[in-house]
Amino acid sequence: MIKLKRRAFLAGTSAALILPALPVFAADFKEADILKTKVSSGTLPALKDRLPENPLVVKPVESVGKYGGDWNMALVGGGSLSMLFRYQAYEPLLRYTPDWSGVTLNVAESFEGDADSKVYTIRLRKGMKWSDGHPYTTADIKFWYDTVFTDKRVAFVGQDHWKSGGKPAKLEIVDEQTFKVTFDKPNGLFPLQVAWANNDQTTRTPKHYLEQFHIDFNPKADELAKQRGFESWIASFQAAAGFQDDNAFFLNSSKKPCVHAWMFTIAPGENTERAVAERNPYYWKVDTEGNQLPYMDRIVYQMVADPQVLLLKAMQGEVDLMDQYIATPNNKSVLYDAREQGGYDFYTLTSTEANVMNFIFNLNHNDETKRKLFRNKDFRAALSTALDRQSLIDAVLVGQGAPAQPSIKKEDPLYNEQLATQFTAYDVDKANAMLDQIVPKRDDQNFRLDEKGRRLTIIFEIDQARAVFLDLFQLVIPMFQAVGIDAQMRSMDRSLWETRVRQGRDFDATAHQFGANGGVAAMLDPRYYVPTDANAMYAPAWQLWYRDRANANAEEPPESTKNQLALYDKLKATSDASGQREVMKQILQGAADNFYVFGISLPPDGYGIVKNNMKNITKIMPNSFGWPTPAPTMPEQFYKV
Repeated sequence: MIKLKRRAFLAGTSAALILPALPVFAADFKEADILKTKVSSGTLPALKDRLPENPLVVKPVESVGKYGGDWNMALVGGGSLSMLFRYQAYEPLLRYTPDWSGVTLNVAESFEGDADSKVYTIRLRKGMKWSDGHPYTTADIKFWYDTVFTDKRVAFVGQDHWKSGGKPAKLEIVDEQTFKVTFDKPNGLFPLQVAWANNDQTTRTPKHYLEQFHIDFNPKADELAKQRGFESWIASFQAAAGFQDDNAFFLNSSKKPCVHAWMFTIAPGENTERAVAERNPYYWKVDTEGNQLPYMDRIVYQMVADPQVLLLKAMQGEVDLMDQYIATPNNKSVLYDAREQGGYDFYTLTSTEANVMNFIFNLNHNDETKRKLFRNKDFRAALSTALDRQSLIDAVLVGQGAPAQPSIKKEDPLYNEQLATQFTAYDVDKANAMLDQIVPKRDDQNFRLDEKGRRLTIIFEIDQARAVFLDLFQLVIPMFQAVGIDAQMRSMDRSLWETRVRQGRDFDATAHQFGANGGVAAMLDPRYYVPTDANAMYAPAWQLWYRDRANANAEEPPESTKNQLALYDKLKATSDASGQREVMKQILQGAADNFYVFGISLPPDGYGIVKNNMKNITKIMPNSFGWPTPAPTMPEQFYKV
């Protein structure tokens, strides 16, 4: 049973803490000078009228900060907007603790579960407001439930943490601040899943803004849709809500109210060179001296074409804090040498990913011949055996790592040796012998032929911003060719990759990095162990079957995968930690037996760069999208000197 009511659930002292509400501040709240000016001119209400009755109180990492300055950041390519959850858009009902040992209160003032983990009672902060000053209440929760979560016309897929046994939870509105969520079956993971990077849509659905696009609230929604360039209100509402994917949520979003510390005034898509987010005057957090957060005035994102451009900007001191896309093993020595020039130093990222690079074959390929071949476990095992992992580690990862499959780290209680080590021994002769049993025929250039007599060509479609992947594939392709596979790499902008791979069925294969290698993270993001969501790119149709069996693109998986999915349902229904671990061990053994994907090495600890004038930075933190680095350390309390 979980019960969080105005108290901290945090371990350690080297991170920003969420403290009990301190109502004694009420007469002496303080704000940035830029907001004082607006209050004086009458364009903004007084601070006491902008904060909730019980603002969330944050104890800074090092010290109470000072107002002002820009946080200079960058976005790479056209499809990296999910990064924004890491920097400015992580405000769920509950948030993860800085050490990722659990959750703590955030937008929710209290969050209580019953003994069976079936009924959760959640209370919002009275007087909390959206960034345009409109009240944030349970009316917004109900609007989300009615128009996004359960409206079949709009047909958003996802929000599986709001379901049990395939059925949506029931929502009961108690009053303006309180609502209840009731599941048919126990849902012990619900609090942990609410805190996942981009899961919680209940804090991102402003009814007063979005209702203009929905036909049930605006009879002229179709007319408005056509004015906006859409064929119908449905497409218009989908775009405005933005829940199809993370890019859609942030694109052209400067008019959409939010509860974030910074709100876009120039959103991605509205300018080709930069995006700008300015302080939210209605932000609902204060520090221990009653100063309204955030400290920094703005976040300024430069829009850069590729990681090399970003690397140069970082070396020149144009980036205040970042790790994504630039903090690669090969870049570390270059960045180290440029520390004085750029005025920055390093912070440490503890590894949480399942592998440095995962090879993902499309087991639901539209091409029947390729589909049959890719589903053959021995075929995948043969290609895994063809990889000289140590050479890849030495050449690209500068010797950091050891051969391993996507798996759990050895020191974790969930570690499974078979999952971690099978098919990692490099043996070209063995790989060829295995493939000879499956695709024995070859053409005059010694490439293997498939059942239809076609050269066995496998195109790996790769996000071009992943520099490590591109370097690895320069060495991987000859290894696959050495066993008769015409392997090729096709790199592309992230936005095209999202369309082709995450949303497609025609791609042969891809590579990706994330997933989780232990503990809570592995249970919440088991993408390589069981196909529960769109991150399981090896099984796009099977994960759809799990999430929405009525979907036209869903496909019933084989029995072994159905067993995995049934175990995951059992995990979600288990509320005690020891029981969850035991079920997760069964899932991991099933993953070892199914061998869906393969990899190169468990990642070593990583790093990021932070300018020397940035304060309240946590120097060691997890590296994950689910724990959206560095958001759980509360960027709203970062400041500059």
